Amino acid sequence: MRNITLSILFIITGIINGISQDTFSIVAMDPITGEVGSAGASCVDLDANNLPTDDFLGELFPGLGAINSQAYYIPANQANARARMNEGYTPNEIIEWLINNDVQNQPQFRQYGIVGKVGENIETAAYTGVATDDYKNDITGPNYSIQGNILLGEEVLNGMEAGFLNTEGDLACKLMGALQGANIVGADFRCTNNGTSSLFAFVKVAQPSDTFGNPSFLLSVRTGSTDQIEPITELQILFDENRDCESLSLIDFDNDFPFSVYPNPSNDFVSLRALNDSETYNLTIISITGAVVYTSDFISNTSIDVSGISKGIYFINITNKIASYTSKWIKN
Repeated sequence: MRNITLSILFIITGIINGISQDTFSIVAMDPITGEVGSAGASCVDLDANNLPTDDFLGELFPGLGAINSQAYYIPANQANARARMNEGYTPNEIIEWLINNDVQNQPQFRQYGIVGKVGENIETAAYTGVATDDYKNDITGPNYSIQGNILLGEEVLNGMEAGFLNTEGDLACKLMGALQGANIVGADFRCTNNGTSSLFAFVKVAQPSDTFGNPSFLLSVRTGSTDQIEPITELQILFDENRDCESLSLIDFDNDFPFSVYPNPSNDFVSLRALNDSETYNLTIISITGAVVYTSDFISNTSIDVSGISKGIYFINITNKIASYTSKWIKN
């Protein structure tokens, strides 16, 4: 067993000497469903380097969070990050620990993106070492962290953020949208002459009920350094065969669950109306970070006081005995 472990470590360590991996990636958490996900791509020929999986740099912790470890990747650093997540460290605490305890005492070469549940909220954190290869940077949002190195430029990360935020559907759809935002020739600068963004790409999502290492959704595509095949485009084809993002999009009015929220945006009061006036519903208002800011029971034509809720974008979730409805709501 020890010889096998050393052989695997030797293979991976040989790759990282001068070669960064998973050049652009994203981790995210859905504040409504609790799903966690990871997606990424890089101009590394995985077959040539004898790497058996396409997604090993992203780890999902069902119900807890997700970590992407990249740029001069070392498995021991990833294992340390995993241990800290399981011990209950927050994303920022994990980053700080990894910087102070890098296994080679060279944190300046690493890059991390982390999202995690902290109490009732979602926290995100990222780290880009000063010695990682240009262009390098990271972007964090309320429920996502995007990071990259050896990039064509800032447009790669900006495109990923726009793709994630503007894609309709569930978390898997939004992660795929983020990858499409980086579907640019030379996104990983090393792939410019190949005419592609990268050589491999993956997307995966774990439900809260999944077990570690066995996400319920995982797709990946790998290509070779001379194939001149765009892996993100191929991944999209595979994705579309397994996911219908249009059918997962949120709608404002459904004949099977007729309901209206008005005005939207709202100021101090919001009114709720359902066709079945005698039905009792449960209302939950959830922030974009996953925090529950209001909950109550109500019947149709109820007006609720939302003056104590801060301005921002929220999700309104309304349920009865047989159905659940979620929509975006804006507090002015």
